[in-house]
Amino acid sequence: MTGPGPFAEKLLAAVRDRTGIAPLSDEQELDEPTALEVQDAVVQARIDGGARLVGAKLGLTSRAKQVQMKVDRPLYGWLTDDMQIDTGQTVVCGDYIQPRVEPEIAFLLGRDLEGPHITASHVLAATEACFGALDVLDSRYAGYRFTFNDVVADNASSAGFILGGTAIDPYGIDLRLTGCVLEKNGELAHTAAGASVMGHPAAAVAWLVRTLAARGKGLEAGHVVMAGGMTEAVAVAPGDTVVARFDRLGSLEVAFR
Repeated sequence: MTGPGPFAEKLLAAVRDRTGIAPLSDEQELDEPTALEVQDAVVQARIDGGARLVGAKLGLTSRAKQVQMKVDRPLYGWLTDDMQIDTGQTVVCGDYIQPRVEPEIAFLLGRDLEGPHITASHVLAATEACFGALDVLDSRYAGYRFTFNDVVADNASSAGFILGGTAIDPYGIDLRLTGCVLEKNGELAHTAAGASVMGHPAAAVAWLVRTLAARGKGLEAGHVVMAGGMTEAVAVAPGDTVVARFDRLGSLEVAFR
């Protein structure tokens, strides 16, 4: 059986070559513990290359996406500082294989979060600010063809993230009712509310903390946590512009070239 190292190298090579590969599960059966080991190896390789861990992201947090993928739980990946895209910065599609974008609510933590007891209330109490955000996805698998464990190994398709310019105290807003309108090239693409993310975006973050606790891990003060896509992701190409408009969290516009 192939260990995590060769699998991680396949995924890292796909990033370097900007070329999609076949799912790892096409080569052999891939269980979740092995997929997590591959993810760890991929992230560690980025850190060894000079990147810094700055947070985490959730995926498959909406019931619709779970049904589509035939799973009953979310997944997570890690964010490094080389994935950060600043507000107003144009995104170069050539830096990715097959970029897609989805709107999310992001949490900037003011203190550490760890342990199996964490609930949404703990998450809100530990949050310094919330932002409207865009998650730039880029599966390393050609055509976004993968199993649940394949995408776990691929660090949850993590590629880039953009935080909006409006920060708000989470106590000043009901994130369940925070609406979002996603537009692409001036046309409506999707609408959703925060409740689409596991009933409450903070509940998604709490699930992440409890899940990490089982592996002896946690989140740190200063980490950014992307709570999961509020809508389906939209594919982007050079010349596209995507706008996400959030209730109370402002608007976020990104151009692609």
